[in-house]
Amino acid sequence: MAKRPIFIPLDDYPYVEEREFEFEWFPGFAITQAQKSIRSLHRAAEKNGIAPILEISSKSPLSLGVNLSAFNLMVEFSTGHSMSVECAFQGSKVFEFGGPYQELYKVSSREAKKDDRLRISGGVIGFQLFDEIFPTEPKTAFYDWLYIKALSQNPAYGKMLLNFNGFSDIAFNPKKSINCQAKAAALFVSFIKNDFIEDIINDRESYFTLIDIAQNRKAKKEKQLGFLNPDDIT
Repeated sequence: MAKRPIFIPLDDYPYVEEREFEFEWFPGFAITQAQKSIRSLHRAAEKNGIAPILEISSKSPLSLGVNLSAFNLMVEFSTGHSMSVECAFQGSKVFEFGGPYQELYKVSSREAKKDDRLRISGGVIGFQLFDEIFPTEPKTAFYDWLYIKALSQNPAYGKMLLNFNGFSDIAFNPKKSINCQAKAAALFVSFIKNDFIEDIINDRESYFTLIDIAQNRKAKKEKQLGFLNPDDIT
């Protein structure tokens, strides 16, 4: 058995709900095994009233989900450059001891993801997309912004996402990673429903302000409920 989250777009703050479900895991590297796990996860969520669900990854049983993988989804910039969301994200990381390695904008998504420098350059201290500087807080804001920007440039995909009530990424493990394409897709749908998307795309500062406010409200609510952040425990 395993546990994975489903990301559900909301009509209001906090914009995305993350619900974890236990399901039967089918081990192995074959895509057929991954798709068995995906079906098992989706059945568990459907029993709790969440359907239909779109798996967003290269293992998705639907071509839409494969096309929306960060490895495949392309994003264009005012510089005239076009690249996958994955390449934009990896090539924009600024580390303690190097980066950004913007030459990764021009390689394949797999090459960008596996570049050794991403693992030997220390911790990530920021992001630089061409000449623009982005913060590391809120933690997933830059990745989500890239993904949302890419979706806004592909309105046909964006329209199809509105047909789903939840999104998954079978490879995403919250215990090991923080950025998730399924969560970014859910955020995009929520912003469409809240009529935020135009402001966010045209003014990145409004997006980061919105996300920052949402994070602060979440932290305040958790504090009121008595939750502790592990980072605050000494």
